[in-house]
Amino acid sequence: MSSREELLAAVHFNADGLVPAIAQQVGSGEVLMMAWMNREALELTLQTGDATYYSRSRAELWVKGATSGNRQRVLGVAADCDGDTLLLQVEQTGAACHTGTRTCFDAVSVEVAS
Repeated sequence: MSSREELLAAVHFNADGLVPAIAQQVGSGEVLMMAWMNREALELTLQTGDATYYSRSRAELWVKGATSGNRQRVLGVAADCDGDTLLLQVEQTGAACHTGTRTCFDAVSVEVAS
């Protein structure tokens, strides 16, 4: 297992200082949502265990569930092999999507045959 410092060093933020973060339900593997993190959001997430993201539209940090109660307790964070995407293992309370649904990935989907 890596240290927090190793994780922070492995992350490659884009030109805007952001990295995409995928929230996945621990246990079931259900993909819940994608949001952006800057370094401060990632550091706060690692310190508090509460999923903290960066809002591009509001240009500010936000803690998932701070106003809605639909909280994400982060149990683990992993960087992908290139360090340009994060995977958060979370315990989701309530809806993950701002529309009120469990996941943000249920609006439109299609099966693709192989």
